[in-house]
Amino acid sequence: MICMNPWYIIFWSSLLLIAHSYMIYPLILQVLSHRKRENDLYFDETEYPAVTVLMSAYNEQKVMADKLTSILGSSYPAEKITVIVGSDASTDRTNEILLAFAEKDPRIRPVLFKERQGKPGVINQLVEQAGDAFIIMTDANVMFHRDTIPKLIRHFRNSEIGIVGGNVINETVDKNGVAIQEKAFLSREILLKYREGLIWGATIGVEGSVYAIRKELYTPVPRGFAVDDFFISMNVLRKGKQAILEIDAVTYENVPNMMSEEYRRKVRIATGNFRNLRYFGRELIHPWRGDSFAYLSHKVIRWLGPFLILAFMLSNIFLCADHEIYRIALFLLGGVLCLPIIDYFLSKIGIHIVFLRFVRHFISMNIALFHGFINNLGGIKKDVWQPTNR
Repeated sequence: MICMNPWYIIFWSSLLLIAHSYMIYPLILQVLSHRKRENDLYFDETEYPAVTVLMSAYNEQKVMADKLTSILGSSYPAEKITVIVGSDASTDRTNEILLAFAEKDPRIRPVLFKERQGKPGVINQLVEQAGDAFIIMTDANVMFHRDTIPKLIRHFRNSEIGIVGGNVINETVDKNGVAIQEKAFLSREILLKYREGLIWGATIGVEGSVYAIRKELYTPVPRGFAVDDFFISMNVLRKGKQAILEIDAVTYENVPNMMSEEYRRKVRIATGNFRNLRYFGRELIHPWRGDSFAYLSHKVIRWLGPFLILAFMLSNIFLCADHEIYRIALFLLGGVLCLPIIDYFLSKIGIHIVFLRFVRHFISMNIALFHGFINNLGGIKKDVWQPTNR
């Protein structure tokens, strides 16, 4: 009987799980979020609390001046903003730029580390120096809109909200690399996270390059957790507070356009993701609960994507003699796997087909996930990473 053959179960189960994470789950979110009301319990302009903006930076001379200018140009009350920047033993002009800004504006407080700490180590120490109840975490290469800070902070009048993610918009549109595909991926991710927050108050992993958090809810990041923002965000949910994403808290970023740079970044993130998966395993015990269902559907199944794809391929090979549908599936699978090779050679002669690049991006992403899994098996031996070239 068909039902007794384990290869049938593996084939259809792996296919269903992949389809669930990438197609069915987004559709579920779209349906459930219909007519859901956003949080509207806001601070007004006369109630805005003091806020500390924290940033870890390593060799960011190309963007540091623009970054600080974008923060200081905020429409948020100037006297209520403090900016603490930890320079992680930078060897370029980052320290010089920080000190020059601090001399002109006392709101800027540089912390110059002599030895590399890694981003988690830096922000752990910066949080201890923050004197305000609300903190905004950000990266040096993400530029603020003048309303970014007020749009993030206004939600904290609602005592149930513990962390608020921002909306990162990619300004890169060069068709020669991977930027267009990464921009589409990030835009889709923002929408998924926004709807998770809208439905359950459980955005699964705020955007690490810009988010606001109640200082009392900050959990120091242990050594070996490369994806610090996900760790911090999930711990807010563990403490019973809501995580949401504010679409109108806009920031701007140029995503690396070189495939090699983007691949390296994704391997680093994937390595940290599998470390987080071990740590947050108990969140999967109650999959019927909104935050657990979102975590499983949005993150865990996707992280396991390389293994689901391999299971699908292997079962397809064993089943291809059983029925025409499996032979067709194997033929289509072989064709899809050839598309990145075709895209590579076409790109060498200046031909860029968006669909082919999307397929290549998807496969590259899953290879990076597998690479990250292998890295994690060996243990994360350092918290210090080289930033991507910009």
